[in-house]
Amino acid sequence: MVVDRKILTLDEFTIQQLRDFPQATGELSGLLRDIGLAAKRVNVEVNKAGLVDILGDTGNINVQGEEVKKLDEFANDQFVGVLRHGISCAGIASEELDDIVVFNDPVSNNSKYICMFDPLDGSANIDVNISIGTIFSIYRRVTEKGKPAELKDFLQPGNQQVAAGYIIYGSSTIFVYGTRRGVNGFTLDPSIGEYSLSHPDIKCPESGNIYSVNHGHFFRYPESVKKYIDVCQHKNNTNGGPYTQRYIGSMVADVHRNLLKGGIFMYPETTDKPNGKLRLLYECNPFAFIVEVAGGKATNGKERILDVQPTELHQRSPFFVGSKKMMEELEGFLNSKDAKA
Repeated sequence: MVVDRKILTLDEFTIQQLRDFPQATGELSGLLRDIGLAAKRVNVEVNKAGLVDILGDTGNINVQGEEVKKLDEFANDQFVGVLRHGISCAGIASEELDDIVVFNDPVSNNSKYICMFDPLDGSANIDVNISIGTIFSIYRRVTEKGKPAELKDFLQPGNQQVAAGYIIYGSSTIFVYGTRRGVNGFTLDPSIGEYSLSHPDIKCPESGNIYSVNHGHFFRYPESVKKYIDVCQHKNNTNGGPYTQRYIGSMVADVHRNLLKGGIFMYPETTDKPNGKLRLLYECNPFAFIVEVAGGKATNGKERILDVQPTELHQRSPFFVGSKKMMEELEGFLNSKDAKA
C-alpha cells in the first residue's frame, strides 16, 4: 500500500513560510538553517562522547564560575564558527564567553540579526548519558545596518525576540523553534541527515500534573514557593491525586516535556542565590518566548520575564514557566500578602 503523505524538512518548511511573506528576505530562515547545521555537528560528537576524549572537564572556568566541559567548548566553537561563516548574523553572545563576538566584515555588518545561545545546557549530565541540549534566541539588531553590532543590540528585553528555539540531544535529536506565528518541532532523521517536521504547531496544554523543581533546595526557597510545592504534593487534580514531580536537571529536557505534556518548571531564587541561578538572556528569555507563543506563561516571580530590561550579558534570574492555569495558580502564591511581607 502506498501512503501518500508529505514530510517537510526544516529547509522546506522555512521556504514554505517565506512564500506567505513575499517581502521577506530569507535571512531569518538562513540563520535557522545555520543553527541547525551547527547542531548536527554537535549531535555527532554527543553520540560518540563515550568513545572519544571529549568527556570531562577542560580545566577552565567560564564567566559563570563553572567548570567548562570539553563538549561545552566544542559546542560553543561549532556555533560561533558556523554563524561567523554564514551571511545572516552580525554577532553572537554565548554563555561560555565573557563578551559579545562581533563579526566585523562587510557581509555580517549588513546582517539584521544577532544571536545568543547556551551552546550546551545540562552539560553536567554528559558523563551519565542524560539528555542535554542547545538553547538559542534571535533578535533584530537596533544599531544601524552596515556598521558592526554593539552591546546594546544584545541587551534587549525578551519581548523583542524574533525567534527562539532549542535542540535536544537525546534518544532522538529534536530541533524546536518558535516565531510569533507559532512553535514547530523537527526530528533529525539520521538516514538522510535532515530535520523533518514531527511536531507541527505545538500548543502547551492549559494545565497538567507535572511540576519540575529541585527539591534539594526546598528549605532555601521563599515561603511562597514552599507553600505552592506543598500544594503540588497534596492537592487533588484532574487525575485524582497529587501532581507528579519530574526533575531531570537538564532544563531543555524538563521544559520540553512540560511544553508537550503540560506542567510547570520552577527555578526560584534561594537564600544563597537571591538573584536566581539561570541566565536571563541565554535560558529564561528563549524558553519564555517559546512557551508563551505556545499558550503558556513565564515569570521571574514578580513580573513577566519577557518584559525585564537586561543590564548585563550574564544576568541571572529566578524563573517559572509552564502551563497557563498552573502558572496562574503559582502566581496566586507569589503575589499573596504573605509572599510580599
